[in-house]
Amino acid sequence: MRRALLVICLVALAHSALYIVYQQPDWDTVWTDQGGYDRLGGGLASTGQFTRYPGSSVFIPEVIRTPGYPLFVAAVYLVFGSGNHMAVAVAQAFVFAGICLLVYVLARRAAGETTAMAAALITSLYSPLPYFGALVLTELWTAFVATAAMVMCLKAAQGQKLRDFVIAGALLTATTMVRPAFVLMPFFIAIAVPLLVRSQRSTRAVTGWGVLALTAALALTPWFTYNYVNLGQFTLSPAGGVGRGLWEGAWQGQWPGRIQADLINLADTISDRAELDQRVNAKAIETGLPLEPMRRYVNEWRDIRAIWDAPTDPMERARARVVADQEYLRHAVALMREDPIGHVRRRLTRGLFVLWAAEVPIRHSQINDTPTVVIRAIWIAQVVLLILALWGVVVLSRGGRWLEAVMLSLPIIYVTAVHLPLLCEARQSLPVKPVVLALAAVGVMRPRYLP
Repeated sequence: MRRALLVICLVALAHSALYIVYQQPDWDTVWTDQGGYDRLGGGLASTGQFTRYPGSSVFIPEVIRTPGYPLFVAAVYLVFGSGNHMAVAVAQAFVFAGICLLVYVLARRAAGETTAMAAALITSLYSPLPYFGALVLTELWTAFVATAAMVMCLKAAQGQKLRDFVIAGALLTATTMVRPAFVLMPFFIAIAVPLLVRSQRSTRAVTGWGVLALTAALALTPWFTYNYVNLGQFTLSPAGGVGRGLWEGAWQGQWPGRIQADLINLADTISDRAELDQRVNAKAIETGLPLEPMRRYVNEWRDIRAIWDAPTDPMERARARVVADQEYLRHAVALMREDPIGHVRRRLTRGLFVLWAAEVPIRHSQINDTPTVVIRAIWIAQVVLLILALWGVVVLSRGGRWLEAVMLSLPIIYVTAVHLPLLCEARQSLPVKPVVLALAAVGVMRPRYLP
């Protein structure tokens, strides 16, 4: 067993190494979000302060990101030097191997040794994980912390030890500190499990789930305090609210993805308004699509972005990000009111598909040149993976493992419910893909003790 797990970890490390080499040309040219995490990690490493402006005489609080991932980046920078992208990528290769081991533990608790080994192997071969591991982005670290949290949740549910519930609650909040969208998951799980699983309704179990929720809430206190002291708000991230996600989500599905990407590129690169209108008009003629929605989209994109681009003072810029998110929200609500039925239809079709089946682990600078047939084949593979995961839930439930079926389904349900109203990106579901992979292994292996 140990030898097999070692081989699987080596496969994961080799897979990561391939993606580090493959992604390296894009490190400084695309994925601009990396810059924010680099600056925050560098600031923590050099001053211990969570700010993008560690050299400023006045403390400039962070209004977009939470500190969970920057702390990881800072730890790497303290050892290997600030700005060392290669060190972060290598460290995340070992995080990926750690995810494989966590999936093994999760699947073993749910379905036994043989299925667990298959789950770990499938995870080591799942390319979207090392794809993001080669970048200074939150996806892989979120997946690691979220998977560790689910391992502890399942262990707590099976053993009903108070200590395990406390650890699970702390890990769920640690996941929130990496990705704020997970803020409600501990409370969702603490309510859903006793409701859906009869064995979890005993006094001991209900007490445990209450302790989990309380631990998760208390663990949020330092961060809420930080935001209240520095920004006067009890919030996870004042400018990282739902405004922009709702606005982008309201537009998603209006056009094919490549056309929307072209519109964003036009809005981002052309400063002259008259020239921008001409180029948008040309794009509408070229595609045969209505002009007015395109013009409205690029102008709103430009106007709202200018709210935080215009200020030069760092503190004013930080405050402007909060104002911009509120403006995104206002425009999003107006857009959804104009076509509520169409909006819901796009979220349930395009949004749902993008969230769960549209991850393409091809370098960003090459993806538009990739043949459509290749991209669709990757999509189909992910649809098959989801079908196997759903079958895994059926196998567990029919085999008398209703608790395990529920526990492994809840993260998938939660991510769908939270992200579906917003802009859907495939990487938003990546943190719970290890759970999907564990369920897919159950579906493939169909353990013999389960009918």
